[in-house]
Amino acid sequence: MITAVNTVVVWVLDQDSAKAFFTEKLGLEARTDVLAGEAPRWLTVGPKNQPELQLSLMVPGAPLQDAESAEQLKALLAKGALFGCTFTVEDCHAAVKELSARGVTIVQEPQQLPWGTSALFRDDSGTCHELLQPQGMPTDSSS
Repeated sequence: MITAVNTVVVWVLDQDSAKAFFTEKLGLEARTDVLAGEAPRWLTVGPKNQPELQLSLMVPGAPLQDAESAEQLKALLAKGALFGCTFTVEDCHAAVKELSARGVTIVQEPQQLPWGTSALFRDDSGTCHELLQPQGMPTDSSS
């Protein structure tokens, strides 16, 4: 039986740029960066307080996709048509303010939803991700 999630793939257009974005702008830590012959570069990052989970920053291409599919996926990335991850935050309003100051593109300001406070941002490849302050965590009403 499945006991946990270990790795989630986030499709990116450029691994070096994505590594900088996820570590410098989002504050995730670099985990693995390995070149293994013909295999794709294995590049992972993850939240400092969640060592069992990593995001694999992968460029579409062989051996996972044929050339045509890889180009279609890259086009969807560039278009901003893909959704990536939901990142849990303690204070959604404060996280949006901090990420905006770091140059992250916020595409939806914090909104109160039945399950918590949610905002959306884009990474440097165009993928949209969510910031979620789950219901029950204190809300900063001063923003």
